[in-house]
Amino acid sequence: MPYLCGDCKPRPPTLPGAARPTHSSGKAYEELKQECLRRGVLFEDPDFPACSSSLFFSEKPPIPFVWKRPPDIVDDPKFILGGATRTDICQGDLGDCWLLAAIASLTLNEKTLARVVPLDQNFGPDYAGIFHFQFWQHNEWLDVVIDDRLPTFKGRLVFLHSAERNEFWSALLEKAYAKLNSSYEALKGGSTIEAMEDFTGGVGETYEVKKAPDNFYEILEKALKRCSMVGCSIDTSSAAESEAKTPFGLIKGHAYSVTGIDEVRYRGRQVQLIRIRNPWGQVEWNGPWSDNSLEWRSVSPSEQRRLSQAALDDGEFWMKFEDFKVHFDKVEICNLTPDALEDNTAHKWEVTIHQGSWVRGSTAGGFFFFLETFWTNPQIKLHLTEKDDGQDDCTFIAALMQKDRRKLKKLGAEMLTIGYSIYESPGRDGHLGKDFFRYHHSKARSKTYINLREVSNRFKLPPGDYILVPTTFEPHQEADFCLRIFSEKKAITEDLDENVAIDLPEPLNPTPSPQETEEEKQFRALFEQISGKDMEIAAEELQYVLNAVLKKTKNIKFKNLSLISCRNIISLMDTSGNGKLEFSEFKVFWEKMKKWINIFLQFDFDKSGSMSSYELRSALKAAGYQLNNYLLQLIVLRYSDEQFQIEFDDFLNCLIRLENASRVFQALSVKNKEFINLNIGE
Repeated sequence: MPYLCGDCKPRPPTLPGAARPTHSSGKAYEELKQECLRRGVLFEDPDFPACSSSLFFSEKPPIPFVWKRPPDIVDDPKFILGGATRTDICQGDLGDCWLLAAIASLTLNEKTLARVVPLDQNFGPDYAGIFHFQFWQHNEWLDVVIDDRLPTFKGRLVFLHSAERNEFWSALLEKAYAKLNSSYEALKGGSTIEAMEDFTGGVGETYEVKKAPDNFYEILEKALKRCSMVGCSIDTSSAAESEAKTPFGLIKGHAYSVTGIDEVRYRGRQVQLIRIRNPWGQVEWNGPWSDNSLEWRSVSPSEQRRLSQAALDDGEFWMKFEDFKVHFDKVEICNLTPDALEDNTAHKWEVTIHQGSWVRGSTAGGFFFFLETFWTNPQIKLHLTEKDDGQDDCTFIAALMQKDRRKLKKLGAEMLTIGYSIYESPGRDGHLGKDFFRYHHSKARSKTYINLREVSNRFKLPPGDYILVPTTFEPHQEADFCLRIFSEKKAITEDLDENVAIDLPEPLNPTPSPQETEEEKQFRALFEQISGKDMEIAAEELQYVLNAVLKKTKNIKFKNLSLISCRNIISLMDTSGNGKLEFSEFKVFWEKMKKWINIFLQFDFDKSGSMSSYELRSALKAAGYQLNNYLLQLIVLRYSDEQFQIEFDDFLNCLIRLENASRVFQALSVKNKEFINLNIGE
């Protein structure tokens, strides 16, 4: 599947109040609902029908699902019952604990929850079988409309459900998120921080617990006070360990939510505790400070009430913070603002966003190890002009996100391994070439290349100009991406994409020469032999002439020129319009041809008769054509083969078409100038 970058200019973040309707009808939620009420029908969503394709894409449903609306499941359905709380999230038969952990965290912030789950929805008198939810996706909020038909088995919900059988907000939220990502199956496996960002538009940071800072407790405390969403998990060493239960009741490879952090007085000293929730709604920690542990007997009832401690098998439990650091491996925090949790000062952050693409054969250059193609990756210039208050450096966060990979799962897409490098700018404009990266080291880079949806890191660099190069690890891997730059002071960013420009020599006019060169004598003889006395040849004859001559050229290896190329040559050079080439026209073309052959040989490094499509940018520039990424991607898609190679015939065809297009462009420019001058004269 080709990925083409369109408008790659930096964009401001969208305003939080606006959510774009996504229904295929173009209608918003309220309009669709009123339409159903007017017609007296319940909404049925054609974009996400109640059928197997909305459930699974790689297998048949393991059980006979029946799609039912909440009023058909219980007598008194409620959208939200007694407030949306973390106990409303109980995992069903779908491996989306990462999503459920994020939903549990979402319920801890009423304002954020109300943004994702509009609360003015119910099963009351104006019920029409339609609901809507809002998610952040790549710099914009989307309003996702669904009908309320849910997959059931034997009258019970199969997937996410509430502990209260007649409460349905969480099940409907899961369905809306499944629709956003094309199916329920697409939600299997993921990172909690992915859903957290989709619920907030926030920026994520990941901590390895065993390497966390000394003030890690304070960092988590501050995160929860700022309403950040926090998740945690235990690593697995093999696929066999996934969801394996430890002797302490914890599940490996499973996503948990962090729902609280506090201190309690115990036997004359303060003990740091952390509260964790298992989205299964059961299976809990059984060590010290677990629900029924002896430690709670030494804590007063009032203190237990303050901590909402209850010995229930509801999936939520307290544990000592020191034990948490021993048993858990990773903590993911999604901050609603990019303020550092290590810092006590709140800042106003500037945000710029770039949308781009890695396209095979042109802008998918891979990591620095692949130097021959690394330089072809998209390049973004970052101007850091103002120091942080009272500091010598400029702070910024670079967050690189690959787009829509979960949605494309049904087409075989997986999360790619991504990251980025940051270089000091050499002080010139335009896309930087291979030699720059060969001789210059990066000033900073992402901590790791990893197959997560987003990689983000915080940096402090001196004021100046820098070049950020976002890449996949392997070359030739295609994806769209979104790059967010958060800076404490205003930072200016721009894509180092080439402006489209044409710099061709003046066209040659054939002038009679007192004496023909040896080469011209040979061509004239061949022309007379093929064309006759009129000295004009058609495309088939031109093909014979060029192939006969080029076969004798020792320094170029190539297959025969195609008939299409020869027709394009005549279209370019035929001044009389008779569809044939005169000898004088051929002589002018041959001078062009020799120049193009030399350029091709310059970039055919292994003398195989083809050049890498990644070298096309430089080759075209040597021929006088400076193209932006979008045009380059289109040309590569048209002229390169499956191995990202371009043969001489395709290179020739490309140059001929570019020259024809440039002539049309120049002619239009002249006409526009004449029109403007005419109007000015009037």
